[in-house]
Amino acid sequence: MDRQKKENINNMNSFISSIYYCPVKTLSFQSIKSCDVIKEKGLINDRIFAFSRGVDLEKARSMEKNPNERKLINLLTLKNSPVLNKYNFTYDQGKLALNLRKKKIISISPENNEEKIKLSEKLIELESSLAKPIFLLKNTKFPFFDTTHSNNIFNSISLINLNSVKDFEKKINERVEFERFRGNFYFEGVKAGEERKWIGKIIKINNISFQVEKNIPRCVAINLKPKTDDNSLNLLQSLKKTYNHFDMGIYLRALNDGKINVGDKIQLSQ
Repeated sequence: MDRQKKENINNMNSFISSIYYCPVKTLSFQSIKSCDVIKEKGLINDRIFAFSRGVDLEKARSMEKNPNERKLINLLTLKNSPVLNKYNFTYDQGKLALNLRKKKIISISPENNEEKIKLSEKLIELESSLAKPIFLLKNTKFPFFDTTHSNNIFNSISLINLNSVKDFEKKINERVEFERFRGNFYFEGVKAGEERKWIGKIIKINNISFQVEKNIPRCVAINLKPKTDDNSLNLLQSLKKTYNHFDMGIYLRALNDGKINVGDKIQLSQ
């Protein structure tokens, strides 16, 4: 049997095992059983919110509207504010809630400016070390993806092979929670590293075609143990030492609309 046929058979066995989205850029991780995908836009409600950091209101509003005005240093991220990793945001029925260990701290309507200010004030009250001021930003047209720019409307969807995470875990002899990589889709059914061969190809999930754009380079945020500010494991360094790169997962670009469910098969197109 030739290599291409083997590859096709392998992909018939791969399937989506879990789905997540982040309503607030890098600061939340919400599990769902299914999701709507929009061509070029990615998952609905994924990273539509962010918090500015250390800039005035005028600059924050400019960043909110124009992706080209955004710099990561001016947005709250786990890289610059790891203390926030113990919190989680949920977005449901138009309400954005800040939670700690499954306990709701505050819930707001993000369309209400006064409530948005209250949420920002609550974060600063909880974590005085945050660079101030902070403002809640929202943009559904140009969400807060690292891959989004006003002249390139590609919003990334991240796909992570759980066997690649397990291989990494085995080789460094440390527990590596898959949540550290903050992916949208996690899948099973192909050997570790196989997804790296899909770059430049088309895959299909439940009749949605995705262009596989590139590998996902990781940052120090993966050092944070989920739901804590414990960064005692230097997994970024371990990735480089183990594989001679900093990647885990691949970026997808949706080529048409559709719906993805847990359990859906992944197929590699010809």
